[in-house]
Amino acid sequence: MIEISDLYKYYGDNRAVGPLTVTIEPGQVVGLLGLNGAGKTTTLRILACDLLPTSGTVRIDGHDVVDNPEAVRARVGYLPDSPPVYGEMSVREYLRFAGRIRGVTSRDIGKRVSEVLGLTELDSVADRIIATLSHGFRQRVGIAQALVHKPSLVVLDEPISGLDPVQIVEMRRLLRSLRGEHTVLISSHILSEISETCDRILVIRDGQIAASGSEAELSAQLLSGVSVDVTVRRPDGLTETELTDALDADSDISEILPILPHESGNQVMAMRIQMHHDRRPELISKLVSLGCGVLELSRTRRELETVFLQLSDRNSAMTGAADQNKEASQ
Repeated sequence: MIEISDLYKYYGDNRAVGPLTVTIEPGQVVGLLGLNGAGKTTTLRILACDLLPTSGTVRIDGHDVVDNPEAVRARVGYLPDSPPVYGEMSVREYLRFAGRIRGVTSRDIGKRVSEVLGLTELDSVADRIIATLSHGFRQRVGIAQALVHKPSLVVLDEPISGLDPVQIVEMRRLLRSLRGEHTVLISSHILSEISETCDRILVIRDGQIAASGSEAELSAQLLSGVSVDVTVRRPDGLTETELTDALDADSDISEILPILPHESGNQVMAMRIQMHHDRRPELISKLVSLGCGVLELSRTRRELETVFLQLSDRNSAMTGAADQNKEASQ
């Protein structure tokens, strides 16, 4: 378990982080999402015992990063924004070296290196010199060195930076595979990757946690309901106006807007439907009862972007908080 309480980090008079308090349960994949300069990398470096906090407490599995850094380092695997690799070594040699300096015994090191080579799909390049590898493979080597000693916490700073679309998909699959056996903390400013990969999102702004939760929870807290895109095939005799009027009769639906469908065909239409609550099963039942074939229904993918922009805008966030406090006091 990760326990951070009232953490501050100053560089001179400049506050980079704080006050920051959060708890992360074992086995989760958690995304630390924020704009450049929000405090993400500083927070990760403190967790990895690469940087001392100015004040506050940080504990990994009960061990304090200040009082017992060696015990913490034994439990943490860290990939900074640039993979810490030695280009003149082969992949296998480097992973053996990384494992030995992290306490893996000579008896176990061969087996452990073989395991992480397989997990990160590096078997085909295990005996190649790291300097000859592509950026994507070097990123995998960086993750492999963070895993070689079986850490309970894996800390990854911008792990998909500079990857091409195919490599991003492969990296996403790798990060998901770590769920459960490891607690994984991923720093990124790329919304889609946090949304696709993480169980929980921590939005950091000005060195503080501005919000915490799943994408759905953050959307429910900060947006006016739920937005879904629906593509249907209307039955003969049911016009677009009649269909929208029938759906609009539901008091939970606040707005219906026509959008371009992703596919063509007779009687095919698409709508963006704004609801006060997440009532997707009820919406599907209503459409079926009207004789419509539901071809596609999905939550609007721009929801997380809207939430992020709200939370990253200091004035907007402060105004929203003031409005919530005002409502609570009435």
